Amino acid sequence: MRELRVERAEKIAEDVHLFELRDSSGAELPEFTSGAHIGVRTPSGEERKYSLCNDPAERDRYVIAVKREANSRGGSRSMCDAVKAGDMLAIVDPRNDFELVPSPAGYTFIAGGIGITPLLSMSRHLLSQGGPSFKLYYLTRSPETTPFLAELKAPEFAGKVVIHHDQGDLDNAYDLWPVLERPKGHVYCCGPRGLMDVVRDMTGHWSASAVHFEAFADGSTTRAEDMPFTVKIAATGETFDVPVGTSILDVLRAAGRTVPSSCESGSCGSCRTTLVSGDVDHRDFVLTPGEHATDIMVCVSRGRVGEVVIDI
Repeated sequence: MRELRVERAEKIAEDVHLFELRDSSGAELPEFTSGAHIGVRTPSGEERKYSLCNDPAERDRYVIAVKREANSRGGSRSMCDAVKAGDMLAIVDPRNDFELVPSPAGYTFIAGGIGITPLLSMSRHLLSQGGPSFKLYYLTRSPETTPFLAELKAPEFAGKVVIHHDQGDLDNAYDLWPVLERPKGHVYCCGPRGLMDVVRDMTGHWSASAVHFEAFADGSTTRAEDMPFTVKIAATGETFDVPVGTSILDVLRAAGRTVPSSCESGSCGSCRTTLVSGDVDHRDFVLTPGEHATDIMVCVSRGRVGEVVIDI
């Protein structure tokens, strides 16, 4: 980890705070590509991953935006409540699980809420490079909850951005079907689960390699229906209890097992593991329905009841 100085810390929308990080000596920072994130050790001690939202051409700073989640484990709350300009934060250098792949036919970006952050970096990068073309659809509840609203209304984004506020009314949701009906270029979507489910359903006729998702939700977020279950390693017969609020990945790590992982939100595919048997609640954005019987993303997916048997 490296220590960076907080140059700016300010509220930019309801429950959203922006942080600009620089090297205290003025040195250049490790390069990154649009869609990348950094790891941050928050004041609460939790380590969290936040997407970089500035242009990758900027080597003097990293810019992140954090939404304060009242029901989180404390990382976002401590960032928004405790971090101020002049503080030092320990960060892990950039890594990209949401890479912008070449697409001469252009890009469709779909962002929900704080999911704008990686897509804003991509948009800024394409503008600075002079293309390829893109169209950004930014869906939020209201102007007050919309970070970067003024920036996205700037002249350089004219004709490239559609901003829609649904006021929390599902009947007022933006209709994405005309956008996605005819496959063209690549689609990148980042936002809440409901939005990504809609986009995944509407792009079922697209090539799977042309549709990309990144979830901003913490992979450990619990649901009301979550139940404890057991995970068994087929080769050894070892069994481990997986309580509510803990992922299979966390349990395997605690047992000394090494499992590849990166995003830990079910969108990068790094932790794909062979599923031998079990009733699984698949919560990732990587596997196709046809793969649900043979694979599991252990960072987010859970057993519904009883035992899940995996092969690692």
